[in-house]
Amino acid sequence: MKQPKNFEDGIARLEVILDKIGDESTPLNDSLKLYAEAAELVAYCNGVLEKAQLQIEEVDARLQGSKEQEEIS
Repeated sequence: MKQPKNFEDGIARLEVILDKIGDESTPLNDSLKLYAEAAELVAYCNGVLEKAQLQIEEVDARLQGSKEQEEIS
């Protein structure tokens, strides 16, 4: 699987895959390949979300530290 350029591209590809898997005309073998690709995309997207969460927590920690410094001063 070619890794998506960004989170949004990953989600868009997942939506396409879900549509294809849900289509009754999609052969089972193709559905299995699509399922494997979807699993990789889900892992990628989860990784991106985890990194974003860490960045948010870092910003919050810095803001909290600044706020505490202002209260001490």
